Amino acid sequence: MARGVRAFVAVETPPEVQEQAGRVIQRLRASSAHVKWVDAGQLHWTIKFLGNVELDEVPEICDALSVAVAGAVPFDVEALGVGAFPDIHRPRTVWIGMGHGSEEMIALHGAIERSLAELGYRTEGRRFRPHLTIGRVRHSAEEIGELGKLIQQNAEFAAAMSSVFEVVLFSSELARTGPVYEPLARVELKGR
Repeated sequence: MARGVRAFVAVETPPEVQEQAGRVIQRLRASSAHVKWVDAGQLHWTIKFLGNVELDEVPEICDALSVAVAGAVPFDVEALGVGAFPDIHRPRTVWIGMGHGSEEMIALHGAIERSLAELGYRTEGRRFRPHLTIGRVRHSAEEIGELGKLIQQNAEFAAAMSSVFEVVLFSSELARTGPVYEPLARVELKGR
């Protein structure tokens, strides 16, 4: 019997960016809002959440990713800005955005979406916005206004540039301390 895992496709962030993002998270923790903050060492640019996949499907997914990124050239990205979905007045997800490299990341996402759709994975209905999720608001309360102000105060955040040269297929296991991500496969961007 095949074994299943929760899986997603993402681009890793280097330790330097994680460290800089960690400092922003620390500043936002000053809010008394009930937020589940992401461990900075776990930060990544999610491209596509796949849900539960069987381990015997992984080679086929990797083949689809290879096709999707075959013409993609490595590129640089910049973690830039802090915000929230849907907005800072009603934050549900707190994020760090992407400045330089966002067009390339959006194109990469589109290619991966199209390739995985051929395997039966649903495409996203909404526009893809590259971001690092740094916190999830647990429930709304009076403290939300305080969190919104801190997000606004950190809106100009900018981290070092980093290079995107591969996409990673990760498994995600939910543990008491939070999700544990394990790389299942790495697919290089080999375009010239």
